[in-house]
Amino acid sequence: MLKIIEKTKLWFSLSFIIIIIGLGFTFTKGLNFGIDFKGGTKMVVELGAGFNKPEADEIVKALVPDAVTNEANEVQYEIKSKDLDSAKVAEVFKALQDKYDLEDNKLLSQVEIGASVGKDLTRNSIVALFVACAAMLVYIAIRFKMDYGLAAIIALVHDLLITISVYAIFNIPVNTPFIAAILTIVGYSINDTIVIFDRMRENSKNMRRASDTEIANKSLTQTMSRSINTTLTTLITIIAVNIFVPTVREFSFPLIIGIAAGAYSSIFIAAPTWVILRKKQSKKSNTNVA
Repeated sequence: MLKIIEKTKLWFSLSFIIIIIGLGFTFTKGLNFGIDFKGGTKMVVELGAGFNKPEADEIVKALVPDAVTNEANEVQYEIKSKDLDSAKVAEVFKALQDKYDLEDNKLLSQVEIGASVGKDLTRNSIVALFVACAAMLVYIAIRFKMDYGLAAIIALVHDLLITISVYAIFNIPVNTPFIAAILTIVGYSINDTIVIFDRMRENSKNMRRASDTEIANKSLTQTMSRSINTTLTTLITIIAVNIFVPTVREFSFPLIIGIAAGAYSSIFIAAPTWVILRKKQSKKSNTNVA
């Protein structure tokens, strides 16, 4: 039987270090919010089938260093930036025209994105996240007990903070796909945690004389291979998508981070947190009896 709970301080310390570094970057430099939040301009150019995106990126970023680019429908090239005014749009399009011998009608669109849209998006995203977490807390508290629910929510907060920390440390742009990925991570992580908690609940009934630590260790040992195999299968698929489908990288990259963090938290954060909560509850009960 694996002795995971006995090393709780180690697991918590590893996460704590990453989160503290990430929060340090977040509060000193801030997150790198993209134009979906800050406002800016998006232009779409038709370059033709099979164009070389890294080559096009090199041309664009020489003129607009903060540009975020995507390939759409295999023939369209999307450019987004906070500093893309009309003059800069013309300059970028002229550079692409010269490189790919484009006609004037290949500039398909030029759209201004207002900062007010970003504020609404931020508010709605936060509301959606809180509603999702509250609903899951209620569900787990009803299906299991409140201590399971609190442990699961703490693990979810851990996953979100780890993902945000990586974005802050490496200054990765935060756009709308990031929000969609965060909500996906929440759903995936809670599913993995519930599988472990379900086994812990069963073992609690069958191991009435065992301690909470023994119950958690046995449950984790029984579900470890399933959790790791499921996570690896999912990660391999998403990594392949991230490498070979550039258009969804803004969505797939945070998923890679979040799913890895979710698998870690389900095993090394959620279960140890449940043991800690159970011990505190037991001490409180003994104090009240005394």
